[in-house]
Amino acid sequence: MTNNHKTPTALKRGSAELAVLSVLAEAPLHGYQIAKRIREQTAGVVNFDVASLYPVLYGLESRGLVKGEWEVAASGRRRRHYRLTPGGHRRLKPLRREWREFFRALNRLARLADA
Repeated sequence: MTNNHKTPTALKRGSAELAVLSVLAEAPLHGYQIAKRIREQTAGVVNFDVASLYPVLYGLESRGLVKGEWEVAASGRRRRHYRLTPGGHRRLKPLRREWREFFRALNRLARLADA
């Protein structure tokens, strides 16, 4: 089931690091696959177009959290394949904890469980 609800830009931008690191923890992927996996695993609630995803990937790569390598697809087209580095794996655990605590606090504040 796909959700047509659009996530606010500021919220999406803040969640990008968690989303990308989480899907790359499962397997190395290229940009389009990362965007597709995020969309699928969130039932369409979180949706990154590939153009907005690349600056996130470049930032994560410059921080040593992901590693991008060029590969040649079966079609002969070059594309960049990303994988999580050991530093990315170390960053993901506390990042997940931070987001979990943040959403629990918002839930208490807004009483979302009662909504």
